[in-house]
Amino acid sequence: MMKNLKDLKLHDISKLNSLDEKEFKKELDSSLKKLFTLRMKKELWELKQTHLIKTLRRYIARIKTIANIKWFNI
Repeated sequence: MMKNLKDLKLHDISKLNSLDEKEFKKELDSSLKKLFTLRMKKELWELKQTHLIKTLRRYIARIKTIANIKWFNI
């Protein structure tokens, strides 16, 4: 169960900038799966830290923005 932001294992922007296209897709897929899991837990009233959803949504947006800047086809 995810309890903190640390449990989401998010990378900082400098780490994201150093990833190649394949790693970007892998990071995006895993983040989307985590977001889906958090949303399902929220609907089932199992998630107490609803702020994790907002944080993860913004992280996914960062990934997509950096990928768009680097011209990756994600």
